[in-house]
Amino acid sequence: MVLAPMALDSLDLARWQFGITTVYHFILVPLTIGLSPLVALMETAYLRTGNEQWRVATTFFGKILLINFALGVATGIVQEFQFGMNWSEYSRYVGNIFGAPLAFEALLAFFMESTFLGLWIFGWDRLSPKLHNLCMWMVALGTNVSAFFILAANSWMQHPVGAVVNRTTGRAELDGIGGFLAVLGNHILWTTILHVIATSFLVAGTIVFGVSVWWMVKAARAGQDYEARELWRRLTRFGAITVVVAGLLTAGSGHAQGQLVAQEQPAKMAAAEALCATESGAGFTVAAFGDCDGGVTRIGSAPYVYSFLATNDPNAKVTGLTDAQAMYEERYGAGVDYTPDVMTTFWSFRLMIGLGMLSLLIGAIGLWLTRGDRLITSPRLGRIALWTLPLPFLASTFGWIFTEIGRQPWVVVPNLADPVSQVFMLTSSGVSTVVSSGTVLASMALFTLLYAALGVVWFVLVRRYVREGVRTQTAASVERVRTAATSSTASPLLSFEY
Repeated sequence: MVLAPMALDSLDLARWQFGITTVYHFILVPLTIGLSPLVALMETAYLRTGNEQWRVATTFFGKILLINFALGVATGIVQEFQFGMNWSEYSRYVGNIFGAPLAFEALLAFFMESTFLGLWIFGWDRLSPKLHNLCMWMVALGTNVSAFFILAANSWMQHPVGAVVNRTTGRAELDGIGGFLAVLGNHILWTTILHVIATSFLVAGTIVFGVSVWWMVKAARAGQDYEARELWRRLTRFGAITVVVAGLLTAGSGHAQGQLVAQEQPAKMAAAEALCATESGAGFTVAAFGDCDGGVTRIGSAPYVYSFLATNDPNAKVTGLTDAQAMYEERYGAGVDYTPDVMTTFWSFRLMIGLGMLSLLIGAIGLWLTRGDRLITSPRLGRIALWTLPLPFLASTFGWIFTEIGRQPWVVVPNLADPVSQVFMLTSSGVSTVVSSGTVLASMALFTLLYAALGVVWFVLVRRYVREGVRTQTAASVERVRTAATSSTASPLLSFEY
């Protein structure tokens, strides 16, 4: 028997490859974005208070940051190669626009964060304390500026502005300096960057919170009251406050972002509710199965909630998938299914919200449990804290699945408010025409296996350092470290020495 070649064509394989690469990469990205300013803040607290516990916290979570940063770089570079290999038609058409923010990200933000991170790693006993702390703040700035430029490119794909089509070359180009400024001023970009940064702090805060609760329980039950109270309880509350504040900001920025999406990409938001027909006062469905062709089965619905989420008006009329399809056909031609995958969009939207809000709830509970100098000593709560660590990672991942699947079949979504420029592109039109499906399949398999191996390395290293913890803290040991640090005759403390 001869095996038939895979039914998947180059387009399907290219989409799968980029999706797999993006998911792997973005598991690491939010932790770097959120943890770098938290580590900088821990070191600042150490410099301001002289409390040795903040120095221990800085070095401990600094290790996790370094591991995450290194593997994040390894997974991110491959994405840019795919633009030229698998998506050459897309790159040819919009490279003049899309490449500009990516160039700023690579040449400005990435080099800034990597340079200052190196100075921070090797500068503990070579730079002044304030200058050393400034290096980490520059790393934090660099990671967030890097996120800004990358999201500028993605937001332009979601809502193209500042671009015109050159009829001579058949390419979309920036409309001068004003066009580039329009790309950076894209209202989709500013709601997205606020949402991503808030989500990143939620991820990082959950890591600090979960690890600290686990170690607080271990230290308290081992009779190491000083370490449990002065180090891990302090960090538990630090992480919990971060989670609560970031969770509220994530919810608020997500609400604002959803309203813009309902305006700019009505099919995406309609798919998020599996809303087939245009409806006034539309409700929010808890669970649904099926599609508009075969019928949607709904389980539980809160009236008026979806209309409120989309417009801030519970009685507002919101566009359904049928009307969205008709509108796109009228403007951009018939013969194309402009409806995204309804169930993937629907469930990723709910998993994003549900897992994010669960993280917020757990952070609030942890903050309440540690009030009034209380310690968490229950082993069950310690294990639960560890199990909370994946929640915001998964929420962030489902958020990006919703964002990218929901905009299909477009790789560049048309700007509905700008019918003149006509800068848009179907995903099927952006794939490379000279790369065979076998080549894409081989590279996809290779990268998937490679990233799986890197994922195992990341998990093993982080788990190792988390389980290793810190040297047992006592009042006497802290005093000895403080004396050694201030003594003119003592040898300088080495990098990451506790």
